[in-house]
Amino acid sequence: MDRLNIYEIKGIIAQALLEDIGSGDITAQLTVPEDLEIKAELIAMEDGIVAGLELAAMSFTFDSPENVAFCPLIKEGERVGCGQVFGRVQGSAQAILRTERVALNFLQWLSGIATLTARYVSAVEGYPVKIYDTRKTTPSLRMLEKYGVRVGGGYNHRFGLYDGILIKENHIRSAGGIKEAVKRARAANMEIEVETETLDEVREAVSAGVHIIMLDNMNIAVMKEAVDIIRGEKGRRILIEASGGINMENIRDIAATGVDRISIGALTHSPCILDISLEVV
Repeated sequence: MDRLNIYEIKGIIAQALLEDIGSGDITAQLTVPEDLEIKAELIAMEDGIVAGLELAAMSFTFDSPENVAFCPLIKEGERVGCGQVFGRVQGSAQAILRTERVALNFLQWLSGIATLTARYVSAVEGYPVKIYDTRKTTPSLRMLEKYGVRVGGGYNHRFGLYDGILIKENHIRSAGGIKEAVKRARAANMEIEVETETLDEVREAVSAGVHIIMLDNMNIAVMKEAVDIIRGEKGRRILIEASGGINMENIRDIAATGVDRISIGALTHSPCILDISLEVV
């Protein structure tokens, strides 16, 4: 699954199944014959982008790989329409029923992230701008949520504090200013990004020689002026990122300012799940 650590994924699935099943699926054990086999279909109840097919497959077959088979009818990242059957699972009825909720939770959740991301990507079509996520993710599940963003056509910002330098407001205050913070950060020999909220901070970041400047919570007029200031720097290309207060109503106007990328926390902290149903046939 595209950069995902299979061992970490298995651990996440195991924990999810333990949380849900606990000491056993009492309802299925009492009402469904142990030797009964069933066939069921995954049905999209609304339009969207599907992500997490492999997670669903691993969930359904986790504790009974020899008794359950999962067959996707589409590829990861494909768009489905309302009412479309896009996967089938068959085998032990008890095994399928006890893993159904976990498999659907992963599938609906990641598909919701991918679908929302795709909406934002589509909204800026025609502009040379990329849609990025943030670190505003569910604790311990960042890897999966950022995967959902990639399936939807977005890009990943840094995965953690360890793989990128982003000097934010509190770093700047603690260090005594942008220039001093950047000076200290150069010891890592990595690209340096600085968050700015005013035009004066933009000028200071340009002067400090950073690689990326984030324009945080700026209105359109101020953002345009900030882009002009940064683009006026001769001899080097500074990437410009817009962030804060991004929504479907203003994203196209933001893209039109000339920024290179737009980071959106809502991709992972506020997506609606994609409604998906599993029905026995």
